[in-house]
Amino acid sequence: MGDDRTVLAASADLLRTHGMTTIFGNPGSNELPFLAGLGNDFDFVLGLHEQAVVGMAEGYARATGRPVLVNLHAASGTGNAMGALTNARYAHVPLVLLAGQQVRRTVGQESMLANVAAGTLTAPLTKFAHEPLAPADVPRTLSQAILEASAHPQGPVYVSVPLDDWNEPALPDDALLCERSVTVAGGLSPDLAAALIAAVEQAENPALVLGPQVDAAAVRDPAVFEAIVRLAEKADATVYVAPSPPRCPFPTTHPNFGGVMVPGIDSVRRRLSGHDSVFVIGAPVFRYHRWEPGDYLEAGTRLWHLTQDASEATRAPFGTAVVADVAAAISVLADGVRDRGTRRPPRKLTAAAGSPDGMTGAEILEVLNAHVHDGVVYVNETTTLDLDYLERIAIDRPGRYHFPASGGLGFGLPAAVGISLASPEAIVVATVGDGSANYGITALYTAAQRVTRTVFVIVNNSGYGALAGFAQRMGVPDVPGLTLGAIDFVALAEGYGVPGTRTTTREEFDTAYEKALRAEGPVLIDARVV
Repeated sequence: MGDDRTVLAASADLLRTHGMTTIFGNPGSNELPFLAGLGNDFDFVLGLHEQAVVGMAEGYARATGRPVLVNLHAASGTGNAMGALTNARYAHVPLVLLAGQQVRRTVGQESMLANVAAGTLTAPLTKFAHEPLAPADVPRTLSQAILEASAHPQGPVYVSVPLDDWNEPALPDDALLCERSVTVAGGLSPDLAAALIAAVEQAENPALVLGPQVDAAAVRDPAVFEAIVRLAEKADATVYVAPSPPRCPFPTTHPNFGGVMVPGIDSVRRRLSGHDSVFVIGAPVFRYHRWEPGDYLEAGTRLWHLTQDASEATRAPFGTAVVADVAAAISVLADGVRDRGTRRPPRKLTAAAGSPDGMTGAEILEVLNAHVHDGVVYVNETTTLDLDYLERIAIDRPGRYHFPASGGLGFGLPAAVGISLASPEAIVVATVGDGSANYGITALYTAAQRVTRTVFVIVNNSGYGALAGFAQRMGVPDVPGLTLGAIDFVALAEGYGVPGTRTTTREEFDTAYEKALRAEGPVLIDARVV
């Protein structure tokens, strides 16, 4: 390997080593030298807006569990991506954002498309952000970014590279970068394992509150899902999903499943009332949303917190925290806890409420669940149905449910496309509110071009239904801008190349959904609800 290799060649080899040959992006002038110099083994997935690009990459990374490369255009493209970046940050998704920069010697002049102070632009949403101080340091910086994104706690990183750096000579020792790896060996110590096992066994009425780190670990190793079920059964624990869940960490069909916690201080306290010991695993304590002042827990309730994210541990307002590898810790607990020998009867679900005025959102969920299909993955961005979704949809395997971790709208359509690209054998069903859909509507173009097996269900109530509900709870009912006019999503979809249909009754939706499941490519259903 001679000294005539370029920075681009060394960087491309590094990306190949890490399996990062699928690139999501929307190109600009600063990125052309990088994109044009890559080999034919790289696949560039075109998105029409950077927010959709990041959303698609997040879906791809969630499905694969591996870091994904995102190509952004300077500061303006990065700015367009920032809304979607909030979701990736709080979902612990390993994205490597690579932004083009102007010619190195002109950045200080603030020439057109210069990314001024690039290393600070994405703070605080990235774990690592940097612009190399010299072209020769680009491959090493990219290596650091990939490993940083992949190491626990996983998360997005950002690298800005001047466009003239790519053709500069690489260092001969850059070949060593392809041999690097970082392993975080953070299992429970014997003393901590013994203390946690004893805490579970001594609890009279234990509760497990699970978060997205559990599901993410189970995507990499399905044995994690089996172990968390075993732990719940042996401890006879009620299992709740932590507030505002971006993933589903426990089978919703299991008798021990207790539902999703409402994201308010008082709601969480009341839900955990009666449990003397609470074990939060793979989630923050807690990601509240609604402002409900009150005590965090009932007097006497003990809370243990097990997470891979030291920041989650240190910022929590209560509880005893342990920072450790979640997958390894769950296995230790599941094997070590004494079996109480109690098993619970099957869960029963009440029928969805109907309305004489038309189809309800709950009825949509009931129809989805009636057409059980082994290959279905659900993406949800219907904030009016977020608490009801996991109550009504059967999730029995890891990686089957996805929701925006930080509530950044525009997640649903792009994430569904990204998951479809990563898992072409799956049928991805995305339920998206009509308000949310407008943020990521351009993802339909990529779905059509790539012929993804994606069913887009627009849950259309002609407004921002979740905000209307918040306005009522906050005592401010007369908020402007919460009602939307008649948007023709079928026409929009067909304009992007995706066939669409409109439904107004449960019977029409049932027929359209059953047909969509058999389609070979993407389909959109505009489902009008009351």
